[in-house]
Amino acid sequence: MIIHLKDMIFFGYHGVYPEERKLGQRFVVNIALKTNFLLDSKILHIEDTVDYTKVYDEIKHIMEKEQFVLLENCANRIINALLDKFLLILEITVKIEKPGVPINGSLSSVAIEMTRER
Repeated sequence: MIIHLKDMIFFGYHGVYPEERKLGQRFVVNIALKTNFLLDSKILHIEDTVDYTKVYDEIKHIMEKEQFVLLENCANRIINALLDKFLLILEITVKIEKPGVPINGSLSSVAIEMTRER
C-alpha cells in the first residue's frame, strides 16, 4: 500500500538567508509512505496500518517548530522521524516545495525530493 499526504501547507523559518529564517514563509510538503503490500488484506483497525493523522502531526511539528538552513536537512529530519516512529513504513518519499524562493528570476517554486527505504 502507498499512503499519500498531499499538499500540506506549513509556515516555517527555513532557508539559507537570515531574512528567510527571521520572516518565515510557506512550504508545501508531499509524502508517500509505502508499507508491506502483503499485510494490506489484514488491515482491520488503525493499529494495523500507519495512522496518517499522527504522521501529519509529526511533519507539522518539524516544519513549524524546528528551523533548517537547507530543505535537504529538513527532508532528512522528516524521514528519520517517521522511520523511527512508524515501524510499518518500508519506504518514504518526501517532497518539500518552497514557493517564495529568493531567486532573481521567474519561477513558481523550488522543490527537493528524497526517497529512502528502511
